Amino acid sequence: MSRRDATGLRVLVTGASGTFGRALCRALTEQGAHVIGLDLAPRDDDPVEVLACDITDDDAVPQVVATAVERLGGLDVLINNAGIGGPAPAEHAPGAEVRRQLDINLLGTWRVTAACTDALVASRGRIVMVASRMAVMQLPLAAAYGASKRAMVAYADALRLELGTHVSVTCVYPSSVRSPIHDSTAKAGLSLEGMSAYESLEGVVDTVLHAALSVRPRRDLPTTRRGAAEFFLARHLPTVADRIVARTFAERLRAGAFDGAALAARAVARHREVAR
Repeated sequence: MSRRDATGLRVLVTGASGTFGRALCRALTEQGAHVIGLDLAPRDDDPVEVLACDITDDDAVPQVVATAVERLGGLDVLINNAGIGGPAPAEHAPGAEVRRQLDINLLGTWRVTAACTDALVASRGRIVMVASRMAVMQLPLAAAYGASKRAMVAYADALRLELGTHVSVTCVYPSSVRSPIHDSTAKAGLSLEGMSAYESLEGVVDTVLHAALSVRPRRDLPTTRRGAAEFFLARHLPTVADRIVARTFAERLRAGAFDGAALAARAVARHREVAR
């Protein structure tokens, strides 16, 4: 589909100093957009101006967003890219890790978007949510991440209904990209290596750019053909999708992928009991 000219577009990107954020900011700037980023820890070598912002802070977010919008002279596109992952099996009671992921991935997105709403309505702008394949096809041992991304999509649906006369809302569904977001999960011995196919950062960035710049806004955008197939299965044949994931998980357990990981000990024991 054709894309509109990015020259002069006023864009705000959250998580701008991370792997995805830096690549997005650089690509948009190269196409002529005026970009400002938000990040908890801006870097000296960020490709655009990045304002320090803790998106879990109810009071700070509206103030920092107001500063960004003022410097941009308005706002045409908001890209909600900030997000974290981490180990969080569904069978364990929610603790600090679960609350942290929900507060950043869901509520942080909500806070920033709410602070941008007036400016986006005024410009008849666009919101892009960087969700995840796990928003529709959950993987084991990472319940908080999947729940936060599925809730983000539900929030996007509500926004689309409320703001749709003036603002378009697109959700993008990447699979796994090699980045530091997986480090804490791997450290806990819960790496989902082998559970998910990795894709290129460039492909994800191009899909997000398409969501931001396409002449005709799209509601949902998977980032690869495989992702599109998984999206279709999860939406229309969820039982089949569950069986595929469950079978892959069982294979990884039998291969010893999670041996020694305390958070996966119960799952390992259950599968060994069944296998006897």
